[in-house]
Amino acid sequence: MLLMPRKVKHRKTHRGGWPKGPTDKGARVSFGSFGLKAMETGLISARQIEAARRAITRHILRGGKVWIRIFPDKPITKKGEQTPMGKGKGSVDHYVAKVQAGKVLFELDGVSREAAAEAMRLAAHKLSVKTKFVDRHGTE
Repeated sequence: MLLMPRKVKHRKTHRGGWPKGPTDKGARVSFGSFGLKAMETGLISARQIEAARRAITRHILRGGKVWIRIFPDKPITKKGEQTPMGKGKGSVDHYVAKVQAGKVLFELDGVSREAAAEAMRLAAHKLSVKTKFVDRHGTE
């Protein structure tokens, strides 16, 4: 079950720039008790999000509740191999979520702190950005 938008206004988009510095939007744990926060800016693919979600749910033995705070809505295009230059932009290959430093990626509730920390550690290995484990009170 890969995440991707149901319907988009424009199939292919520009790559876009990156804002400077960390974000304030979505920087606090607001749904659960524990969270996984991005420490650097980057792109996280739909496959990485799904792999991290599976790692969390498997570790907590399907107990507790998991919130995914990011959604891959940016299409990334790719041209076929052995394709010469020119002839337009390639077709959409996959979708990614643009993540700024400071954004909470996943939240978790209903499990102990130790179980949550281990589940988030396993999920962090699946992601392409540096992360840290945080709780609702902002402590690591």
